[in-house]
Amino acid sequence: MPSVGINDNFFALGGNSQTVDLLFAEIKHECKRELPSATIFHAPTLGALASVLQQPNLPKFPPFILLKAGNRKPPVFIAPGLGGLATFSALARQIQTEHAIYGLLAKGVDGQDDPQDRIEDMARFYLDAITDLQAEGPYSLIGYSFGGLVALEIARRISESGKKIGSLVLVDAYPHPRFLSPGQRLQLGIQRSARHISEVRRKSFSEAFSYVIGGLERRLRRAEMRKGDEVLDASPLSLARATSRVKDRSYVALARYRPQPYQGTIKFVKNEGDTYFPGDPVPVWDRLAATLEVETVAGSHLNMVTTHFENLAAVLTRYLSAES
Repeated sequence: MPSVGINDNFFALGGNSQTVDLLFAEIKHECKRELPSATIFHAPTLGALASVLQQPNLPKFPPFILLKAGNRKPPVFIAPGLGGLATFSALARQIQTEHAIYGLLAKGVDGQDDPQDRIEDMARFYLDAITDLQAEGPYSLIGYSFGGLVALEIARRISESGKKIGSLVLVDAYPHPRFLSPGQRLQLGIQRSARHISEVRRKSFSEAFSYVIGGLERRLRRAEMRKGDEVLDASPLSLARATSRVKDRSYVALARYRPQPYQGTIKFVKNEGDTYFPGDPVPVWDRLAATLEVETVAGSHLNMVTTHFENLAAVLTRYLSAES
């Protein structure tokens, strides 16, 4: 960068979860002090990092970060996917609302605490932090992918305590296939197989061979990472190693969690182009919600929250406006 100001945001300057470990390795080298790379989410500027480094002990950060400031109540909380990182800043900026928007961070992304492997424990962990910030309802919850199951469990616990849910939005969130009906599992298997066959047919022989081998290698890498429960040659406090452990435990939690009925409205937003998940969320969620509302937005499961999030932001804007 030609220049960096003391209050410039690391992520706004182009930093990301891949380059943050390089930054903190350099801080360790220059300042002779190792900090968790996840500190960047709470101290994303040079000034804020300097304040942290001046303290003899690392402060205890809450498991959420402010993605967008706002003065209207209630605040909105977004639960993350398998990796446990609240990487929704760009999406949050596009949501037209005066409500503050917070992203939740999984226990263990700092590399210091042990990650959790039960969604019920995750919900309890987040709920303690949410009620510290907001003692009374209504509560507004959004859950993306795996985070949708966590948001559902948080909402169930809030409702059972007698407090009010303002809105619960699940974005492309589904339980593990083992908890789908036999017919749904069969349909999903056919759907995924058809996608792979279609990908292979569009490629040359060498490209198709690389596609198949690449898929096998990814599976083997995931198995090796789970077996070792670490990223080799990475500091325990690095974001790469910490999120690898969080994702590993999240897969365990996903396989364990059978969603229970929720006596409220679930607003479900699905993508229009991804064939990895059930094509129709209604058979999955209709029996578990008192009321189910479904909307479809452009994009795939990943880019609907990362690069093609305008349609999702517009839907969430409408939901929050109706709530107000």
